[in-house]
Amino acid sequence: MFRRTFLALTTATALAAPAFADGHSKDIVDTAVAAGTFTTLVAAVDAAGLVETLKGDGPFTVFAPTDDAFAALPAGTVETLLMPENREQLVAILTYHVVPGKVMSTDLSDGMTAATVQGGEITVDLSNGVMVNDATVVAADIEASNGVIHVIDKVILPAS
Repeated sequence: MFRRTFLALTTATALAAPAFADGHSKDIVDTAVAAGTFTTLVAAVDAAGLVETLKGDGPFTVFAPTDDAFAALPAGTVETLLMPENREQLVAILTYHVVPGKVMSTDLSDGMTAATVQGGEITVDLSNGVMVNDATVVAADIEASNGVIHVIDKVILPAS
């Protein structure tokens, strides 16, 4: 059932998914930049000092919130997080979106949890599409040279 649900999801969202580079010769950061729908995420990764890490060998699985996902946060949140004095909090939020290793959609199962680079855990729910915590996966298995990106529609936040 999951594969059928996921295939329906990926087929339905393929046309709506961001335009990614052909193949996967680019790393995660360059793939996100090329897509054009992750400018806030890329700016945040830069402000947090995580560019070189996400350009590294990996592999990494990144649950990448779109610009619209960041725009849905309360007014002023992104600007506040990008301030140098909030770098530690920004790093925690961003690394909560990253799982070590390359986790493809076919590796997911309902109710599974995965440890994030931040140290917390995310939970996968397949009962109504593909969810990671309370974010919906809108495009999956975008391969990069050092991992994979799954596009999500919401910024997920670690437990305080």
